[in-house]
Amino acid sequence: MAASQPILLFLALTALTATISAHNITDILSGHPEYSVFNGYLSQTKVADDINSRQTITVLVLNNAAMSALAAKHPLSVIKKALSLLVLLDYYDPPKLHQISKGTTLTTTLYQTTGNAPGNLGFVNITDLQGGKVGFGSAAPGSKLDSSYTKSVKQIPYNVSVLEINSPIIAPGMLTAPAPSASDVNITAALEKAGCKTFASLITTNGVKKTYESALEKGLTIFAPNDEAFKAPSVPDLSKLSNAEIVSLLLYHARAGYTPLGTLKTTKDPLTTLATNGAGKYELKVTTAGDEVTLHTGVDSSRIADTVLDSTPLAIFTVGDVLLPSELFGKSPSPAPAPVPTTSPSPAPVLAPSPVSVAPSPATASPPAPPTDTPGGAPSDAPSHDSENSTSDNGAGHVKASALGAVLVTVISSFVLS
Repeated sequence: MAASQPILLFLALTALTATISAHNITDILSGHPEYSVFNGYLSQTKVADDINSRQTITVLVLNNAAMSALAAKHPLSVIKKALSLLVLLDYYDPPKLHQISKGTTLTTTLYQTTGNAPGNLGFVNITDLQGGKVGFGSAAPGSKLDSSYTKSVKQIPYNVSVLEINSPIIAPGMLTAPAPSASDVNITAALEKAGCKTFASLITTNGVKKTYESALEKGLTIFAPNDEAFKAPSVPDLSKLSNAEIVSLLLYHARAGYTPLGTLKTTKDPLTTLATNGAGKYELKVTTAGDEVTLHTGVDSSRIADTVLDSTPLAIFTVGDVLLPSELFGKSPSPAPAPVPTTSPSPAPVLAPSPVSVAPSPATASPPAPPTDTPGGAPSDAPSHDSENSTSDNGAGHVKASALGAVLVTVISSFVLS
């Protein structure tokens, strides 16, 4: 029994290494220059971040000629929709394409998750045709199977599969719908419609709306508290803030640059905001648990509740709580706040109505990121050679997650103690 322990330990560590991992689609495609145009647009539209944030995915890629023909005729916002429809939220390798039950199936795509696909326009029809041909098309009634499977590019069972098709899949109305420019977007109207009337009123009356609009052309992301968030007992009396402090608070709820949900899920560094005026000032930290994204201020935290708008270059999210920066709410706001003694055991004065103790620095106040979920759905007894071009977890674009070290220590300890 003792002699078998090293072998069992080795097998356990190998299994953990293969399981706790992440893929990077841009790294995978970087070894295939024939898809460089497609890969470039994945990064430009941030669709790559959404792909990398998911555990099980199939990417239908277009070669440079097909992708260039699509991109030459449409703005970036439309291109993003078309790319999102080519990302299937399930694992399909060549054998599975030819083993579809009853020869045809509908599968959901990344486009469906954006909330911009009415009805079933975010689904794709996959049909195993005669002669070994596999067709792809929109799931909308009456749509044709205009795209065909060409070849396998890469598989990492059972997490990511990359397959080439000969032409894009187009849902009805996807290419003809006018894409609003940044200047056409009414930020306050979008916020009010999403149940953020209080926040919309505050940014208007304090002149922050103009700051948002000036940043919009180059990209803007807004984290808007809903109306209920301002009624929470934990929200300090904003009337006691100076005008400059209120402006800083409102600017703290937005950041320069287009940052969709997929990008937030893969973010590891602190996010600067429009209120940031120096290193480590007015920043947000991000943690992810599955599809749930939480923002941490150093005083409180708030989960992203919903996506109001995701249209390059603008992203608007609702959050369940007002984001309270430690620069304002870690101590009682005043025109000239006295430095907080680092050695004093007694708490500093706090804002009414809810007691807030002296906040430590943002780095220590933020809760640690939750452990990364282990990818699921991979049969442990399935041979890796079932998939064409399959690779081990050491393949390009497949890197080990940071949680591996802690898990390995636990496994090793259990064997030593036994």
